[in-house]
Amino acid sequence: MLHPSYSDLMKVVNSEVEHGEAPVVNSRYSIVMATAKRARQLIAGEDALVPEKSNKPLSVAVEELNQGKIRILSEDE
Repeated sequence: MLHPSYSDLMKVVNSEVEHGEAPVVNSRYSIVMATAKRARQLIAGEDALVPEKSNKPLSVAVEELNQGKIRILSEDE
């Protein structure tokens, strides 16, 4: 099982959205695409924003998203 879950990650990403506004992320696909993009950046040599518990770039990207170190921008941003 993936920890944190997709629903937990969606809550973290949408936590800054004010009541009544459209959520930044409303599907698992958006979470997958964002973490995959960040994992590719890590593979290309960018520094991790969290202490690495794993040497797997995707695991590091998920942890960065979970801790709020990276943001998913809406189309307007």
